Amino acid sequence: GLVPPMQFTPFAEQTGFVRQLTLWVFEAAARWQAQPQARALGVRVSVNLSTRDLLDPDLSHRLDDILQRHGVAATAFCLEITESAIMDDPQRAEAMLNRLAQQGFRLSIDDFGTGYSSLAYLRRLPVQELKIDKSFVMGMQSAEGDAMIVRSTIDLAHNLGLSVVAEGVETADILEHLR
Repeated sequence: GLVPPMQFTPFAEQTGFVRQLTLWVFEAAARWQAQPQARALGVRVSVNLSTRDLLDPDLSHRLDDILQRHGVAATAFCLEITESAIMDDPQRAEAMLNRLAQQGFRLSIDDFGTGYSSLAYLRRLPVQELKIDKSFVMGMQSAEGDAMIVRSTIDLAHNLGLSVVAEGVETADILEHLR
């Protein structure tokens, strides 16, 4: 049956299997991106990277091999990284993110606001997007503090020249409040 990612991802991260899982997901996404109907849509596919992925010195080469095998450009992907993945080893993470950006990947900070982010690193990283965590977005109608965090994050991202994605927009009311 269906096994949601929240049930198997923590296990994959704990056992180190997450690297193989990431490559499997990226391979499947690249295979899909190589299909004519996918190319015609011009859709960018987002793939999450874990801390272990980001600290793998061969990650950029592994992803490039998959791209080459399927004849797909890095620009067809957005790689999502959580704040905590970056902060575990900021120098190594920054170096890998720079390599991935040079390859042409769009980079996004996922679940922004829930980790221990340093604004100094955010300014230096080659990211193009912030994804506001759904806990803030879904709570902004009932909690003024969440609404202020969402508004401030949007302003921060725009002032840094980044695009913003709000996770958790699941009702028309939330969408209207977000507007």
